[in-house]
Amino acid sequence: MMIADDDEKWLAAAIAAVKQNAFYMQRAIDSNNLKDVLKFSAQMLSELRTSKLSPHKYYELYIRVSDELRKLEIFFMDETGRGCSISELYELVQHAGNILPRLYLLCTIGSVYIKSKDVTATDILKDLIEMCRAVQHPLRGLFLRSYLAQATSKKLPSIGSELEGDADTHMDALEFVLQNFTEMNKLWVRMQHQGPTREKEKRERERKELRDLVGKNLHILGQLEGVDLGIYRDTVLPRILEQVVNCKDDLAQCYLMDCIIQVFPDDFHLETLDVLLGACPQLQPSVDIKTVLSGLMERLSNYAASSVEALPNFLQVDAFSKLNHAIGKVVEAQVDLPASGSVTLYLFLLKFTLHVHSDRLDYVDQVLGSCVGQLSATGKLRDDKASKQIVAFLSAPLDKYNDVVTILKLTNYPRVMEYLDHETNKAMAIIIIQSILKNNTRIATADEVDALFELIKGLIKDFDETTDNDEVDEEDFQEEQNSVARLVHMLYNDDQEEMSKIIFRVRKHVLTGGPKRLPLTIPPLVFSALKLVRRLRGGDENPFGDDTSATPKKILQLLNETVEVLSDVSASELAFRLYLQCAQAANDCELEAVAYEFFTKAYLIYEEEISDSKAQVTALRLIIGTLQRMRVFNVENRETLAHKATGYSAKLLKKPDQCRAVYECAHLFWADDCENLKDGERVVLCLKRAQKIADAVQQMANASRGNSSTGSVALYVEVLNKYLYFLEKGNPQVTGDTIQSLAELIRSETKKVESDAGSFISSTLRYMEFQRQQQDGGMSEKYQKIKMEWFE
Repeated sequence: MMIADDDEKWLAAAIAAVKQNAFYMQRAIDSNNLKDVLKFSAQMLSELRTSKLSPHKYYELYIRVSDELRKLEIFFMDETGRGCSISELYELVQHAGNILPRLYLLCTIGSVYIKSKDVTATDILKDLIEMCRAVQHPLRGLFLRSYLAQATSKKLPSIGSELEGDADTHMDALEFVLQNFTEMNKLWVRMQHQGPTREKEKRERERKELRDLVGKNLHILGQLEGVDLGIYRDTVLPRILEQVVNCKDDLAQCYLMDCIIQVFPDDFHLETLDVLLGACPQLQPSVDIKTVLSGLMERLSNYAASSVEALPNFLQVDAFSKLNHAIGKVVEAQVDLPASGSVTLYLFLLKFTLHVHSDRLDYVDQVLGSCVGQLSATGKLRDDKASKQIVAFLSAPLDKYNDVVTILKLTNYPRVMEYLDHETNKAMAIIIIQSILKNNTRIATADEVDALFELIKGLIKDFDETTDNDEVDEEDFQEEQNSVARLVHMLYNDDQEEMSKIIFRVRKHVLTGGPKRLPLTIPPLVFSALKLVRRLRGGDENPFGDDTSATPKKILQLLNETVEVLSDVSASELAFRLYLQCAQAANDCELEAVAYEFFTKAYLIYEEEISDSKAQVTALRLIIGTLQRMRVFNVENRETLAHKATGYSAKLLKKPDQCRAVYECAHLFWADDCENLKDGERVVLCLKRAQKIADAVQQMANASRGNSSTGSVALYVEVLNKYLYFLEKGNPQVTGDTIQSLAELIRSETKKVESDAGSFISSTLRYMEFQRQQQDGGMSEKYQKIKMEWFE
């Protein structure tokens, strides 16, 4: 804090002195007093001799002084206009007592001297550049030469300028700028050694603030007329690179390389690419080479995008191979370069390739292969930064092509993914799947499926390095597996044989998952296969011959084995549901033996694995609903399955559940669309059995005189509705007497206790009366058989 305060005081004092002397200088200018003008200007410039100010504060002082020197330059020009000899002025200012003020004055009058054309510009420039060597103090010399560049920048005798001389004059101007650049860079580099070692970091910050002073020379070079490709290639670039490499200063090297890239034209860079890239491995290991090369490749990419005519030049100079080779050399030379650094370099190369040579997949794959070559020495990445760079590296082709099928053609793509740790590998797999879903990409061949699932295996397989299941975020895991499930539905081919191969390949990959994954990934596989089964059903009996896998029977047999895996991983209820789905598909394909086997396995799971009472009720409803739609079974098989279903119904834990399950079983013996499945007696038998169970519930309710009687009355009404359903369907075994008897029982029971089922009862009775009064004939006649005198 004390040093900063002193800096401010010294700067304030110096600025005050500059203002005072500038005031007297201006007064002397107004009075045309040359002697006093030189006197006070020299005194003003003497303030730049200070060694007390930091570079930042010295910069402020220099700006103040240079502003005043512009007034002095105008005065010198006016003096020559009034007849004063410019050569005499040039000699006169050299009598200044101190060398630093003398040289600033010489630069000022020198710029006027050049413009006067009384002497060749080359002579003045050589004179000035040599005399400036006298100041070797790094800070003072740097600013002096910066002023020299500033004062002469618009007065250089380049081609096309008003000061153009003979053919070699512009080369003299070029030599002047190069010499000034070289000397300024040396002074700038020397600044790092001025002062104690403990302040090195501070000095580097200060040097960084002054870098534009050096770079200004390169900007001047870039604007010089007459510097064509030949001069740039043979003179300018070699001289600059020689200085960059030899200074061995990481700050200077990084900044100057960036300046070269930004200042000179794109076509120059393209034509001299091997020279520029050849310097990169010679830079200091601490140089941020990523920034340098990324800037170069970005400029070249933009150049290619802005000029279609430039693209052949990229191929002609083999820019891709040169960049690829250069990056390899840089990584090889910088042995301490971290993995993230080398990956970043190849990321920039990949972006360049995708931008300039997007049609060359071989180039893209070559970049991926080069990256693999560098990563082979590191093994799996443990560095988070490097892993993120790999993700960006692998995402670049996805973003460019928006087509995973194209990515699958890159043989080195999965090799790069091998170097990701498990969690990052999964994240990359999610990105791949999201790209497929977002772009609606169809994976249409079995080979593509193999390649894709190899890429996303981190989401499908269990690996030794994964964390314990207790530590895995369950919500994230579910989302990951849901992504895989959605992906399965994107695998499609109109060719049924190829689609069959896809199903088999997916199954091979999915079954490598552990017990947590299989319940989430097998169902989409099953339903995708069932879609194929129904497509095959619409064709020939066996459209591909006996040896093909694409037949409904073989696919269903495959599903039988697949679903069975779920029973082994404690997902029996899911397996139960899938067996019934497969049984329905087998029914549609008229494969009785296959359908019966699926039902058998579903029944086995029901008997051995489903013990919860609510789960049993749900499962039994699924069994009854599925079996009721089956038409493929012969009488014996259907009788066996129906008998088991009714037996399960009678064994449910709760009586109301038994009642409902039994009356649902009545539907197993009556099918409207099949005369062979209309057994009225069995229907009535089920309904009577259900009513009997309801009687038992009612007796228990009456015995306990509890509110449970409400539930038992509702059961009666439900059974009554079933009787009415089958009456309307034409079951001759359902008589009016039976229905009337049940209705009177309901009225009797409702009088005993207040029931919440009153609205249900009333609705049913009103429906019966409505049907009775219809004039349509058939339905009304059926209801006429039911005596309704008791209805109020």
